[in-house]
Amino acid sequence: MTILDTFKSRIQVAERILITTHEYPDADGIGSEISLCLALREYGKKVYCVNEEPLLERYRYLDQDKVVYGFKDFFKKYPDFKPDLMIVVDTNTKLRAGQQICNYIGDTLPVLYIDHHPCRGRDLSDHCIDVTAAATGQMIGEMIESLGVKFTKKIALPIYTSIIIDTSSFRYPTVSASTHKLVAKLMDTGINPPEAYNGIYGTKRVHHMHLLASILNTASTNKDETIAWMLLKKEDIDKYAGDVEDTHAFINNLLVLNNIKVACMFRDDGDHIKMSLRSSGEYDVGTIALALGGGGHSHSAATILTREPNESTEHVIDRAIKKVEEVLKKMSAT
Repeated sequence: MTILDTFKSRIQVAERILITTHEYPDADGIGSEISLCLALREYGKKVYCVNEEPLLERYRYLDQDKVVYGFKDFFKKYPDFKPDLMIVVDTNTKLRAGQQICNYIGDTLPVLYIDHHPCRGRDLSDHCIDVTAAATGQMIGEMIESLGVKFTKKIALPIYTSIIIDTSSFRYPTVSASTHKLVAKLMDTGINPPEAYNGIYGTKRVHHMHLLASILNTASTNKDETIAWMLLKKEDIDKYAGDVEDTHAFINNLLVLNNIKVACMFRDDGDHIKMSLRSSGEYDVGTIALALGGGGHSHSAATILTREPNESTEHVIDRAIKKVEEVLKKMSAT
């Protein structure tokens, strides 16, 4: 049974559906849930999107029909709504959806995961997992087509935006001919690329540029310049009135460096440090993140580094980079 067959078989037996995504969602999760909700309504289902928290203001332009609710707001408005199915997009574990959502799903509510992230060590063959997809939004677009639902601009724009975000504007190796074929169909609905790009990226203020400048000033490389990294400190975010959500793309600035193989960004949160990794395409950073206790795609991954008692941030970064070098050396030898 193909992923599309699995999707259609699960949808056909459900009449009332809730869709959610991971906590602190990005445009891929949000765009995917909005477009799927609108398409399933066209297909004749009763559907709502319910997230752990209400939709951030920056994403509301994607939700023209106001289909996304925060958990408390939804059940205050629709206390008697009983779903036949919960669809979780852009993650493959209910734990990442947030505590309220996780508790609501429990052990009895049927769940369908639609995701393009790896799920190592777990059997999710009865769900919709495609690690080769450029974005969850791409999977959603193909699923909508499989239902025979026509793309409207309202359905297309959130998917288009999700693909822009999760491919870093089509720069990652998972982008395929299928990605661009879908994008062409989305654009046929009247999407204007500059307008769509500015909608998601063109909302920054000058303090965002100051924050970026301060982080770029921390950029360093190893001896042969194949690994580059930079440090994002909480005090810098506070100083420049920044938002963590605005910093996720900062790491991509390192990928323009000559000879770069792996880019890393460290975010110092105090007790622990989040480490994001990106690949120039040659090496699998998902494997590197796994060696550091995390995981992710071959081109984009992350992990959490625990700080030892009295250990400096610089020392945490140093041992992490040494681990990256060690794994890269093993990869090069195979």
